[in-house]
Parts: sequence; C-alpha cells; structure tokens
Amino acid sequence: DRDRLQNGPTRYPQEIQTYYLQLPEGRDKIRQKTLEILDQSPNPLTNPYEKALYLGQYLKQNYTIQPDLPFLDPEEDLVESFLFNTLGGYPDHFSTALSVMLRSVGIPTRLVTGFAPGEFNPFTGFYIVRNTDAYALTDVYIPTYGWFTIDPIPGRELVPPSVEDYETFSVLQQIWKWVAGWLPSPITGLISGLFTLFTTTLGRIVGMVAALLAGDWVKFFVGLATLTGVAFGVWLVKSGWNAIAYRLWLAKLHPMEAIYQQMLRWLAQKGFRKSAAQTPSEYAEAMRDRHPTDKSEIIENISNAYVHWRYGNQAADIQTLEQQLKELKQTNLVGSTRKS
Repeated sequence: DRDRLQNGPTRYPQEIQTYYLQLPEGRDKIRQKTLEILDQSPNPLTNPYEKALYLGQYLKQNYTIQPDLPFLDPEEDLVESFLFNTLGGYPDHFSTALSVMLRSVGIPTRLVTGFAPGEFNPFTGFYIVRNTDAYALTDVYIPTYGWFTIDPIPGRELVPPSVEDYETFSVLQQIWKWVAGWLPSPITGLISGLFTLFTTTLGRIVGMVAALLAGDWVKFFVGLATLTGVAFGVWLVKSGWNAIAYRLWLAKLHPMEAIYQQMLRWLAQKGFRKSAAQTPSEYAEAMRDRHPTDKSEIIENISNAYVHWRYGNQAADIQTLEQQLKELKQTNLVGSTRKS
C-alpha cells in the first residue's frame, strides 16, 4: 500500500542505523549529487519511500547499461565513477549506486543479490530459473513495515512484481482449492476423472493418427478432424482464461495504472509495442510522429498523467483520461501517420 508506506514512521531502530547506514569516509560528493537530484522533483519529497522511488527512476532515465567498462584506478570509487565519469555501468552497478546514494542521505538500505523467480511452468508447478536471472537490487527499510525492494536497472520494473504475479494460473488455482474444499469428494473425483478422460482421449487421437498414417485415409481424416476440434476447444478455453485473467489483473491496479496499461496493450495490438527500455515519456515522444495529432496528444496526456502520478504523487483526472482512452480505442491506428 503506497499510501501507508508514504506515511510510515521515519525513526529507525538503533540496530538498523548501526548496520545499514554505514559508508566509507569521503562520500560528500555523492551526498551532494543525491540532494541535487532530489531537489529536481516537481513536488517536494518528504518521505524515504518516495525519495527511493524517485532516485531509482532517475538512474533508469539518465544512466545507461554499458557492457564494456575500463578498469577502475586503485583509488577510484565505483559509485563516483558511475555517477560522474562513465554515466552508467553494469546492471549491478545501478543497484550499488542507488544503495550508496540513499545511505548518504540517511535512508537505511542493503544491497541484495539473488535470482528472479524465473519462468513459472503451470504444468509442473515449478519455476525455471537460469543464470541470467541472477542480479542485485536495493532494499529500502521502512520502519514498522520492513524491507522493500527497488530495481533501478533500466528496462525493468521499478518495483519488482511479487512471486505470485509470476504464476499464470495462481488465481485459478486458489479458486479451485477453495471450491474443492466445499465440494463433496465424489464431485471432486468426477472433475479429476474428466481431466483424466481428456488426457486419455488425446493420447488415443495421437495413436490413431499415427496408425492412420500407415494407409487408412478415412480414419486419418476422422482423426485429423477430431484433433482439430480438440485444438480449437483448447484455444477457446485459453482465450477465455486470458481475458478473465487480464480483467482480474486490471481490477487490482490503481485506476491510473489500469488506464496506462490498457493504452499500452491496445497500442501493442496495433503494432506499436513499447520497448522495455523506453520510459513512458520516451514512448510518448516516439508515438508523436507516427499518429495523427489528436491521437498522439491523447497518448501523451495519458503518459504524462501516469508519470506525474507514479513518480510525483500527483492526482490524476481519471474520468477525463478514461474518456480519452475510449476515444483512442475507437480509432484504427494501423498504418496511420501524423500529417504535417
């Protein structure tokens, strides 16, 4: 709950101050740079959580990932070089810089390393985690509530999604477990039996197709038609579930977030997908020359309102933005260009 984090207490326990505000001596230059960045906020930042979000987003927008870096001199500081010389670095350097910057202004942080959840496999219930899922992030301490993670690495979500958000069928699984707990065992057994019947039938179809390929063309076309029907049924179920899951996901979002995500989804369907490395403002700028003036202005209005709400805590005119989104969706943007 962002409101509760904004209004959380700022008196840190002594053990937190002892371990999570430590910095080597001579970091005044980093502290001064951090204060200058915070002063650029259009609205005064009065709480640690908003300061951390603002600094994380600033690093995303003003520094770049650089795969090839020169070696540091023996006395050179990594964070100072990142902020003032190279203006970027390896992905983990972003989290290192953010952690040091926050500590320099009295906000307890820790650098955490590990693995992202990876890819959830709904058929096995396990996650597929690869070496490329390993990276470092910044944890910010909020009294009473604990540690909260911020990802300053460009191209990633500023606030990483929870583990549950990675599970494609988590909501459906929860509903089924709740329903199964109330149903008599014969009914739950019947549902399980239907699933077994489905898999058995599918296996028979595959076997029949293999046998028919040996020369029985009548049975082959019957099997092919059956297999096509099954595939079409699976596609219908999957499409229906995707629509339901999308609506459930939107319902959990703040209205401003929901409007922005709907705009991005609709534009992506029209062939104008937003790159993960683009900021909302950069994406709106890119759309300006690709669409008629009235439509590009809607995209820019929604994007600006989202940025001001997300990173400046400014209230948005939800009703007006919803109407503009509706107008945008009523237009066919395929192949459209802005007229000079």
